[in-house]
Amino acid sequence: MSDAPRVAAGSLVTLRYRLAFADGRELVSTLGGNPATFQLGAGELAPPLEERLIGLAAGERRVFELPPDAFGARAPDLVRRARRSDVPADVPLAVGAVVDLVGPQGQPIAARVAAMDDLAVTLDFNHPLAGRALVFEAEVVAVLPPAAA
Repeated sequence: MSDAPRVAAGSLVTLRYRLAFADGRELVSTLGGNPATFQLGAGELAPPLEERLIGLAAGERRVFELPPDAFGARAPDLVRRARRSDVPADVPLAVGAVVDLVGPQGQPIAARVAAMDDLAVTLDFNHPLAGRALVFEAEVVAVLPPAAA
């Protein structure tokens, strides 16, 4: 395995993986199915997960514990209450749903509906994994080194 290519920034990596909460509740898994291929640094895989893959070789399998701040700390000021009339009528509202909104400068912004009643909606703009301890298990199937500059 020492001659196997190793994951580096910019590598094309094929892997089977599992992401779960620290208590074992699974978020996503390809361990029992087809592997997925990602280009490191292209925004296809979250940076905290990419960082754990750097240096691994094809054929390696590792389990990483990610601290609660891996996706940022939960920020209470990113939970906001708004009048329902301030939310565009075409945005479907349901507690737990992720809604796509438009930010102050016209940029797309996602929020999770934390609560709602007839007059108001509470929107959580934190990353959904912020403040959560996670376990990332990865089996590197193949690595294509980054293209030479």
